[in-house]
Amino acid sequence: MAKSVEKTVALRKGAWSPEEDRKLTAYIKRYGIWNWAEMAKPAGLQRSGKSCRLRWVNYLRPGIKHGNFSKEEEQTIIDLHEKIGNRWSAIASELTGRTDNEIKNHWHAHLRKRFKYDLNLLPEVEPCQLSKAETDLNRSFRIDLPAHNVPRPSILESLGSISTDNFPSSSSNPQFEIEEKPNIKGSFGSLDNFKE
Repeated sequence: MAKSVEKTVALRKGAWSPEEDRKLTAYIKRYGIWNWAEMAKPAGLQRSGKSCRLRWVNYLRPGIKHGNFSKEEEQTIIDLHEKIGNRWSAIASELTGRTDNEIKNHWHAHLRKRFKYDLNLLPEVEPCQLSKAETDLNRSFRIDLPAHNVPRPSILESLGSISTDNFPSSSSNPQFEIEEKPNIKGSFGSLDNFKE
């Protein structure tokens, strides 16, 4: 027996329209929440169940506070984040009317940068002073490097002092000269072009 094949309708993605918000709110007020995966079609929405659930939980549910965070709310988020970390649901339970998603978004968009770079929150640090024994120890291991303007023998001059008596001489082997090659680094681009 062949199963009947239903036409699959392409689900909408992206921003919700006010009409979709009204449809979802009216459906939930009338029938309640019973199965997110099955609710979208009878509600007249071409959305996935997950999209409907997230829209309801984070934006449409009654009792959700929208808008700017107060200074007290921000301070509570900072204090709780310092104590318990990224546990957004636990932080949301302390702020009436705010969702964990909204708190997480506000933290990453505004508070994290302010908290990270606020120098007033960092403890004062005394500059480190070395003891006399540590200073003497550092001086004993000091290595004196040659200055940049001191002439050093080139590699070709040091090769000139090698004896060539042990090398076989042949007229078929001409003398070779070392030429300076031009810099061709920039003409081929980066090495990424040669990777397989």
